[in-house]
Formats: sequence, C-alpha cells, structure tokens
Amino acid sequence: MPDPDISYIQSRRLRLVPATRPLIDADLNDNPRLARLLDARVPDNWPPDLFDGPAMQFAHRQLNDPAERGWSFWYLLGREADEAVLVGVCGFKGRPNAAGEVEIGYSILSQYRNAGYATEAVSRLVEWAFAHRHVTAVTAETLPHLAQSIRVLVKNGFQHAGPGSEHGVIRLALPRSRLN
Repeated sequence: MPDPDISYIQSRRLRLVPATRPLIDADLNDNPRLARLLDARVPDNWPPDLFDGPAMQFAHRQLNDPAERGWSFWYLLGREADEAVLVGVCGFKGRPNAAGEVEIGYSILSQYRNAGYATEAVSRLVEWAFAHRHVTAVTAETLPHLAQSIRVLVKNGFQHAGPGSEHGVIRLALPRSRLN
C-alpha cells in the first residue's frame, strides 16, 4: 500500500515519488518493503548506477530537516505490463543555494535507459523547481564523455555553463530567464 502522505508528480509515463526517511530506510534494508511502500515492483538490479549506499545515507540525513522534502531525490515509477515498476531516480542535491540555484541529477536502471525516462523526469522536476519563486536556475554537473546524460539536459533547455565543481566535470544550467 503506498504511503498516503506522499505527494506524487505525474508525467506522461512516470509517477515521481519524493524520497522520505521511511522509503530510504526500506531502500537501504528491505526491497520487499520498498516495493510495498511504493506499490511497485523493484527490479533485482536495483539500485541504479551512482545511487549507492552512501548516496542514500546522504539523502537520509538530508531528510532530517522537513524543509528538504522534495529537494532530495524522487523515485521514478514507470509501467510495465499492468504493474508499476521502479525504473530510476531523479532529484536535487538539496535546497537552492543563496543565489537561488539548485542542482539536479538522475540515474536510470540499465534496462530502462534510452527510453526517455530521464528526459521526462528532468522536465517535470525542472517545472517543480521553478514553481518555487526563489529558484533562479537549475544546474547539473556531468562528465564530458557522458553524451546521453548531456543529451537529457540539452533536450530540457540546459546549456553549457563552464567547468563543474570537480576536475574534469562540466556544468550545464537552465536559468529562469530562459523560460520566458
């Protein structure tokens, strides 16, 4: 049974569910419980790349602050046959900074890549972020050789914005001013 306190975001093919401490607890320790809480099948190869224990632990600590709800990651539920299935995650690294910028990231299970799920999820979460008036830009960082990741961002209007915060990483950004 899904958690009744969770506010979903619906897109054409996805239901985006914001991470909560109970969901992360289940994700870290009990995939059958995670499946029940999400009312979705959790594939055997869960979690997706770059979404490992340390990332989940960070999100778990982040959600100690109720104001972080929504500014963490979101579970992405697609449809397969007649059931919901967990296909990946998309979300933010925290609330907007003092300049109003928020960083987005995403990871899709290998069997669901190249189906547009990341593009669709980024689109909906960018809309969600810009619904908050204090958000001035949504940014992302990736490695320059990850062409598919860059393509997801470019399809959503992001443009190259220089080097990232770590050596060899590039930054892309979508400022609010580009929405008008």
